[in-house]
Amino acid sequence: MAYKNITMPESGDKIRIENDQLVISDQPILGYIEGDGIGKDITDASLRIWDAAVEKAYGGKRKVHWAEIFLGEKAAGIYDGDYFPDESLEAIKELIVSIKGPLTTPVGGGFRSLNVSLRQTLDLYACVRPVRYFEGVPSPMKRPEEVDIVLFRENTEDVYSGLEYEAGSPENEKLAKFLREEMGAKFFEGAGLGVKPISEFGSKRLVRKAIEFAIDNNRESVTLVHKGNIMKFTEGAFRKWGYEVAAEEYAEQTISEDEVWAKHDGKVPAGKILIKDRIADITFQLLQLRPAEFDVLATTNLNGDYISDAAAAEVGGMGIAPGANMADHIAVFEATHGTAPKYTNLNKVNPSSLMFSGVMMFDYIGWPEVGKIIDAAFQQAISEKIVTYDFARLMEGANKVTTSGFADALIERMKSQ
Repeated sequence: MAYKNITMPESGDKIRIENDQLVISDQPILGYIEGDGIGKDITDASLRIWDAAVEKAYGGKRKVHWAEIFLGEKAAGIYDGDYFPDESLEAIKELIVSIKGPLTTPVGGGFRSLNVSLRQTLDLYACVRPVRYFEGVPSPMKRPEEVDIVLFRENTEDVYSGLEYEAGSPENEKLAKFLREEMGAKFFEGAGLGVKPISEFGSKRLVRKAIEFAIDNNRESVTLVHKGNIMKFTEGAFRKWGYEVAAEEYAEQTISEDEVWAKHDGKVPAGKILIKDRIADITFQLLQLRPAEFDVLATTNLNGDYISDAAAAEVGGMGIAPGANMADHIAVFEATHGTAPKYTNLNKVNPSSLMFSGVMMFDYIGWPEVGKIIDAAFQQAISEKIVTYDFARLMEGANKVTTSGFADALIERMKSQ
């Protein structure tokens, strides 16, 4: 399609979908969204790192052709105040794979979260968050090396579905009247109201994606995380539907925890992926006390939001936590932290969350060599204590560098690999 403000590269090939599979050339066009606040600093640094890693991995035989897409404050300046322009959504759909920096989200008022709107508009139903440790990264854990999980968080339902009604509004009063008079519900006057939908369809496709990831990546278990002991018909249903997906669609590859104990004396048979469930609150505790018990996690939206951030804190914090929002094919990789406006244009912050989200993106398009090169360069820089301010304040003898300086350090170490 013809775009008003988006310029597609003159060279490169758009990713296609054929027979339900991505078709990716050696010269793909990928989209990027700079983001707000610190977005420009970390995006500029990450683009340099990714391009250098691609060149190192393939010696010019493969190259990414980048197309800038606009959302957030930069979009508002280009599209007459529109933070969420239609043509940007069309470009994301057309390019299929893209990556974005953090976007502004007001608290308690203003426009709705751009991140939530993006997920719902494009039906990016799975938020995927890998969390693992790099030796030398400051951590509050005694054994952070035991943390190696991939969390699949349902992205479109639950309390993030947007079904919220402000206290005192006509919609709120209408719903409150119905709940009290028709359903016999009791709650305080003047309460804000929200609806928490969790469906069989939404739950099963999320758990299905988690199980398929576990199969494809030789992971040992999938844990269904929920609060079904209290919310039996939403969170409890998520648990039930998750077990159903495993039993009905992946019986050859998976086995439930109950069956392991009933038939195999607690020992998982060789070649089987264990399907188990844990209550959300105990999961927080166990991820600190016995993190090695977890591998792939599948959970509802709000629980996944909490747990993914808490797990990231165990291995260095949000500054190095990658993530992606995925549909069946369309994927938008992202920095998982906020815009940090007080650091805008200061060339100060850690670009690693976005950088590692790019590693996920290259794995997704079938270029895993790129991520291995970046991982090795990052590990070398950390071992030499070359870090941005967030780690420097937690390390003795750190060599503190800027955002762009950190990119320089990684690129230099890539060249010597």
